[in-house]
Amino acid sequence: MSTSPYPVLSAGGSGIGIVSHGGATVLLQTAIATGLVRGLSAALSPWRKALATHDPGKIITALAVAIAMGGDCLADINQVRAYPHVFGSVALGSDCVAADHTPGRRCQHRVGSGRQCSCNGPRRRAGGPGHDRDHRNPVIMDVDATLITAHSDREHATPTSNKGFGFHPLCAFVDHQAASTGEPVAIKLRTGSAGSNTATDRITIVEQALAQILDVS
Repeated sequence: MSTSPYPVLSAGGSGIGIVSHGGATVLLQTAIATGLVRGLSAALSPWRKALATHDPGKIITALAVAIAMGGDCLADINQVRAYPHVFGSVALGSDCVAADHTPGRRCQHRVGSGRQCSCNGPRRRAGGPGHDRDHRNPVIMDVDATLITAHSDREHATPTSNKGFGFHPLCAFVDHQAASTGEPVAIKLRTGSAGSNTATDRITIVEQALAQILDVS
């Protein structure tokens, strides 16, 4: 008997028992198989209350799935919560707010550590982004800022340089060239007023990206 908090699903061509958003379970099962859910749960365990119903790692994973399904705010976790027979028991939006307000930098570091540990195994088996690279065949890292519009007053949303309103995250991608598409290795969340070429932010994002690459090279 399975002890997993997630339902066991199967695929078939009978057309019976069709569920909505079934494709999102591929993302969820990938997170489970790589150990991401387990890693996040372990990393965030210091902040789990003794009588808490929902595991913080599972909450973060559900939010990630909700974003992949098109969500853009914490309340959109309801897209996942509406299908317990597909995604299992999912926290309320208020629980997500509590998780989101877990003490800042320490929590971010823990989440990053949990994510990194879960990614290292699959990356090693796949060779890792830095595998078999040297000065003749270097790892190419693309660092770029992108504007994201907020259609209402959201936390940390501010006016942007192009007279818009929203956020200006800084992203780092590893370019796998002909092998495949780019892999996101680090993202720094920033207010909309943040500059595109702020040196301190770029140094931070490169350091975070290198930590993801070098640990599995």
